[in-house]
Amino acid sequence: MKTVTSQNINVGVDTGKQSLDIFIRPLDIYFTVTNDEKGVKEAISLIKKHCPQRIVIEATGRLELLFVMACAKANLPFVVANPVHVRRFAGAIGLNAKTDKLDAQLIAHYGEAIQPKLSTLKPESMRLMADLVARRNQILNMQTMEKNRLQIMPKGLHSTINPILTAYKNQLAKIEKQLVKLIESCPDYQEKNDIVQSMPGIGKVSAAALIGYFPELGYVSNKQAAALVGVAPMNRESGRYQGKRTIKGGRPQVRTVLYMAMMSAMQCNSVFKRTYQALLAAGKPKKVAIIACVRKMVVILNSMVRDGKKWEENMV
Repeated sequence: MKTVTSQNINVGVDTGKQSLDIFIRPLDIYFTVTNDEKGVKEAISLIKKHCPQRIVIEATGRLELLFVMACAKANLPFVVANPVHVRRFAGAIGLNAKTDKLDAQLIAHYGEAIQPKLSTLKPESMRLMADLVARRNQILNMQTMEKNRLQIMPKGLHSTINPILTAYKNQLAKIEKQLVKLIESCPDYQEKNDIVQSMPGIGKVSAAALIGYFPELGYVSNKQAAALVGVAPMNRESGRYQGKRTIKGGRPQVRTVLYMAMMSAMQCNSVFKRTYQALLAAGKPKKVAIIACVRKMVVILNSMVRDGKKWEENMV
């Protein structure tokens, strides 16, 4: 049975890998559930009884997906909030203490005071995005394996590998078109897409890759964003040995797309053109200079999405 109330009910959800901490304001109800299908089902059942005006959950890029999809299926009003905005709100009201319960209370308070716009993501759109991303990764892995075989197999057998590589290439192109179409049809994705594509050098495919493969964009620190893409320089030091700083790890599919985008940006974007030329003038190898520009691109894009601002040259 639903609880009928005229109060403005706002729910705050603090997302963790293992659990969800939930606070219902102003009813002062707090509980924790596991971040899995069983726990999310329990949370939805409890929340639905209070007819909330808004359920606010912080975006992590991945951990909130199960809960958000459940809200959408249950026709509950939800907001996927940028954690940076929530932290700024905390600073404005002078809240510095941090526990799971306080975080959930803070998010609920943010929902009540700021009344952020409700999200419109549909379960089928989120599932399709996740499926397309997963399938593209599978094909990329198979493509890499076939390319490796092409290097070691005798030329007489190349005719058995090249048609497979062509098929993979065609399937990747088809999936990328589906991703672009999905993004253009979904308001929540479209808003992020418009911001990202406002940067000269970022086109439809680059934007789709960022939205599909880098959902944390705008929700993490600039340093974390660079590390997730794999363009953050890592120190190589041990005792007296000090090696060159190199990039390591990250998501190669995102890095590759942004590397290609930078080739375009250095021609049409004066900011990156100047940066690249300055690095070359300082004696940096071309590849190192390009990666440095990609790192700068990631940092700027992360700030743009975080602040909801489109590209302006003077923001750099």
